[in-house]
Amino acid sequence: MNTPATHTAATDTDTTAAMAEILELDAEVLGTYLSELTTWLGELSDREPVRIVDLGSGTGTGAIALARRFPRAVVSAVDVSPQLLQRLSVKASGLGLTDRVRGVQADLDRDWPALGAADLVWAAAALHHLADPDRVLSHVFDTLRPGGLLAVTEMDFFPRFLPEDIGVGRPGLEARLHAALKGAPAAGWTGHLARAGFTSEAERAFVIDLPAPLPGATARYAQACLRKLRSHLDGQLPAEDLAALDAVTDDESPHGVLRRDDLTVRTTRTTWVGRRP
Repeated sequence: MNTPATHTAATDTDTTAAMAEILELDAEVLGTYLSELTTWLGELSDREPVRIVDLGSGTGTGAIALARRFPRAVVSAVDVSPQLLQRLSVKASGLGLTDRVRGVQADLDRDWPALGAADLVWAAAALHHLADPDRVLSHVFDTLRPGGLLAVTEMDFFPRFLPEDIGVGRPGLEARLHAALKGAPAAGWTGHLARAGFTSEAERAFVIDLPAPLPGATARYAQACLRKLRSHLDGQLPAEDLAALDAVTDDESPHGVLRRDDLTVRTTRTTWVGRRP
C-alpha cells in the first residue's frame, strides 16, 4: 500500500507524463501552425537569432521548432521539471541537436538562471503560471540584446474536436464542458510588456481549423486533451454528460475518439511580440 508520500510522487509522475503526452501530440498535430509562427518571428527579427531562450519549455516542442527554423541558433530550454527536460534531451539527441538545444532546470518563481545574452526569448503558455510575471519579464528585458524580441503566446481556448452530435448523450457535449470550465477571459500581455520596458512590435491571432479527416495522432491528441478536461469536471456537469465524455475518451467505446473519422481541431492562439529598444 502506498504511503501518502509515495502516492503523491506517483500522482505527480502521472500528471507530468500526461502533460508531456499532450505537449508532444500538440506539436505533432499543429506542426503547420508552429512553422508559421516561427517563420513570422524570423520576419520580425532584425537579424537571424543565434541565441534563443525558451521559457517554460516543457518537452521542448518550441525549442526544437526554433532550432529547426534558425539553424545557426543555440537554444536554452528552461523548465522546472527534470522529467520534462529529460524528454527534451532524448528528443534533441535523436534529432542530432544535442549541441544546439540544452535544458536548464530553474524555478522562475524563485531565481533567474544564468543564461547569457539572447536575441529571442519565447514563452508559450508559460507566463500565466508564474506568481509574478512582471518580475520575470524584467529579467527577460535585461537578458535580451538591444533590438531583441520577446514572443509570448497563449491559447485563447482549449482545442475543440467533436461534432455537435457524437452519437451518445445529448448533442452539444463539447460546448457544455467548455462552458463549465470557462474562466475569466485573458487580458493579454501588451501592458505587461510595456511595464517591463518593451516596445510593442506586433500582436497576431493564429486561427487553427483543421478539418476531418485528420492523421491518427489527432485522435490520441483529442483523447489526451479531453481526459485532462474530464479531470476537472466532477460536479460541473450532469452525470449524463460525464458518462458521455467517459465514453468518448474510452479506448474501446464505439463512440470513442480513437474510432472516429469526424474529428476536427479548432482553436486560436495569440502571440504578443515586444522588442527591447
